[in-house]
Amino acid sequence: MTTTHGHVPALRPRRTDARLNRERLIAAAQEVFAEAGPEASLNEVARRAGVGPGTLYRHFPNRSALLTAVLRDRIETLCGLAETLLPSESADDALTQWLRAFLLHARVNQGLGGALMVEEPVALELDCHRLILDAAADLLAQAQQRGTARADLTADDLVHLVVGIALSTARSHDAEQPDRLLTLVLDATYGTPPQNG
Repeated sequence: MTTTHGHVPALRPRRTDARLNRERLIAAAQEVFAEAGPEASLNEVARRAGVGPGTLYRHFPNRSALLTAVLRDRIETLCGLAETLLPSESADDALTQWLRAFLLHARVNQGLGGALMVEEPVALELDCHRLILDAAADLLAQAQQRGTARADLTADDLVHLVVGIALSTARSHDAEQPDRLLTLVLDATYGTPPQNG
């Protein structure tokens, strides 16, 4: 019994080290993938995280597992931002700020999402899409309840519009174009729906 208790404290630092290594690997992978795309060198990811390749592969047995972790981390950050913005005094400002962050996310993560769609089951894509859709729905519903956003708009509409902007401007040489297009979407979000006839 004493022997078992003697081993417990020794395990805790290893768990902490493992968690920190995992966090460092995800942070390094975000940087490396942002610079070189989803096919970037995994050895470079390990080097920047300050660990050996063996440590990387213990946490992430293949490229797909690392891409998934990076994408999930970014989506969790995006959804965390939505939760932080929900209590904002201005529902319009909260929705606007989140949609701008989502546009940046969609533009930065296109390559990761595309690489995962090739390698991973569709379940991951659906899970990530659901998290983003829920975050957008909460912020949009708040703006609609306060009467500022059009009632006929859905969260799915907004998500598709922002993803459309990200895809259509991926190779644009006009750095301001994504923001201009999002401003048009925001104008329509807070405008009144056109009258029939």
